[in-house]
Amino acid sequence: MGSPILTQYFNDLHIDHSSERSVYLQLAHGILSLIKSNKLRSGQKLPSSRDISAILHINRITVSKAFEELQTQGWLESFVGRGTFVSSHIPKAEPEALRNKVIKATQKKAGFIIQSKPHFDVPIKVANTELHLDDGFPDPKLAPIKELYRAYRNQLSRGGLYNRFGSYSYPNGSELYREAISKHLNETRGLKTTAQNILSVRGTLMGINLVCNGLIDAGDVIVSGVPGWNRAEMNFVHAKAKHITIPVDEHGLVVDELKKICQQRKVRMVYVTPHHHYPTTVSLRIDRRLELLKLANEYGFIIFEDDYDFDFHYKHRPLLPVASADDNGMVIYCGSFSKSFSPAFRLGYLVASENVVEHLSKVRILLDRQGDHILDNAMADMLNDGTIQRYLRKTLTVYEERRNHFCNLLQNEIGNVVDFSIPDGGMTVWTEFDKSINLEKLSQQAYKKGLYISDGKIHQYPTYNTNSMRLGFASSSTDNLTKSVDVLKRLI
Repeated sequence: MGSPILTQYFNDLHIDHSSERSVYLQLAHGILSLIKSNKLRSGQKLPSSRDISAILHINRITVSKAFEELQTQGWLESFVGRGTFVSSHIPKAEPEALRNKVIKATQKKAGFIIQSKPHFDVPIKVANTELHLDDGFPDPKLAPIKELYRAYRNQLSRGGLYNRFGSYSYPNGSELYREAISKHLNETRGLKTTAQNILSVRGTLMGINLVCNGLIDAGDVIVSGVPGWNRAEMNFVHAKAKHITIPVDEHGLVVDELKKICQQRKVRMVYVTPHHHYPTTVSLRIDRRLELLKLANEYGFIIFEDDYDFDFHYKHRPLLPVASADDNGMVIYCGSFSKSFSPAFRLGYLVASENVVEHLSKVRILLDRQGDHILDNAMADMLNDGTIQRYLRKTLTVYEERRNHFCNLLQNEIGNVVDFSIPDGGMTVWTEFDKSINLEKLSQQAYKKGLYISDGKIHQYPTYNTNSMRLGFASSSTDNLTKSVDVLKRLI
């Protein structure tokens, strides 16, 4: 080898023979590092494969494979009788003036500017403690996992796999799923749909995002109640809509305030959770439901009805959705199985007039070419054979027992510092704590004791600031609910 400098460069290359990565790829990476660091320059001749193999004590054929790899990528070029050279097409690096230069780890921080937006900074908190009074999640121990496994496996073991799963299919969802959902919603919620009114989505948030992307323009007015669901509100902000909030009382959204807004400006959409308002769990009274529909027909705005936990109502038969009384196609109805089955399974549906579903299906392709048709079909089979209906009847009884047990504990153990109403349905108790209790501090102390609870911050607004949080009971056994309240009692 002619140059002692080149000899030293290759001496410094480290080859790990115990690594799972091939030796020739390690060598190729090492040579590439020398090129990128400008130690090997454009047009410079490399040592022969014989010389490099002698320096690194590796097979000459291995060196040749490394050369071939870099030639394929365009970093090296070879000429018969002359040897191997760094590609002449690589631009020559200009010398840099000496300055304080910080070497950044590119896997941690990009070299380009990211313009962060405040609505992206919603904290993600995971209830990973043994005890949890969460946001209102179902108990996965009760979910029909075995039946889902069997239904999913059956989808994969049937004939005609290519016809069903060998290429992309319809973005609005599998026909089997849409037909099953349509039948289920018509029987349980009084809707009047066909499969053409159903769009398969991965959850309610995806439904909201599709509507914001496909039907909302910058500056459009969207109205919702306070307190409300932060995740939905951040979608409104991201769509550059004008978000206006109105009060929620013990009977739900104060529709009279909505009417005042409609008389003054054009409203594009109203977002509601009428069955159990999020987060307070109150139901929208029947007269307000009818008035909401009347206003939508009069002023032409969309009603986005988020019906996240319709299946769980304990006091009496639940009020039917607003969508069930909609005769003019003003309501977009959205629900999911995440709140009734498990948040881990992303299964939902958006219901609207056929032209709306067709339009939002086109929007969906920009985000997600299609849903998980295998999972959709498995869920359809479970709806068609009655598995889901039996599961919901069983869990309704279990969750009602847990609600009663939990509310008794709250009243008897810490009733002097909390105020709440026993919810008619849902999976949480909206609980207001005494002003003397710092919820953020309480949340941190509870976590150290193995109990997850919210700090209540996400439910605070400039115009609404009660010392409240949602305490979910459905995902915990009665024993764990007792332990959880005991932790709160000792901390308070």
